[in-house]
Amino acid sequence: MRPIILLFICALMLSSCKNKPNETNTEPVQHQEIAYAKFGKDIVPNDAVIAKSMAAHYIAMKEGDSIDSKMKAKVKKVCQAKGCWMTLDLGNDNEVMVKFKDYGFFVPKDIAGKEVVINGKAYVKEVSVDEQRHYAEDAGKSTEEIAAITSPKRTYSFEADGVLVAQ
Repeated sequence: MRPIILLFICALMLSSCKNKPNETNTEPVQHQEIAYAKFGKDIVPNDAVIAKSMAAHYIAMKEGDSIDSKMKAKVKKVCQAKGCWMTLDLGNDNEVMVKFKDYGFFVPKDIAGKEVVINGKAYVKEVSVDEQRHYAEDAGKSTEEIAAITSPKRTYSFEADGVLVAQ
């Protein structure tokens, strides 16, 4: 009798397990009347810091500092080659460069102007001239604009492991 009960309990437990969701699942996530498309790791929009508050954190950070964070902001630009990076508006002419952890996922190329929630690590770094020129080329800048980039730049950066895009 005990083996039958044990077998029944095991079968019940196995049938209730859920598979891990696909990392690039774009099924809408519904939250507080806003539907989001999900990219990367599962995240929820709760407790995300608004862009203006995050800008204050970035100002206080030194090169090499990093903090775990979840932020809500509007998309300014997206890599037009394949969606492998985006910039977000922090307000007061500040922006943050967002890349995706281990290039594990990309975002749609047509989300400029949309609200996103990102989760991951915020940090400050100095971007070389070559890297700035590469991003300018990806963004479709002219040859003259690219050539005008002549010095390294301190930037606000973010490595996202999950992104929600408002629909």
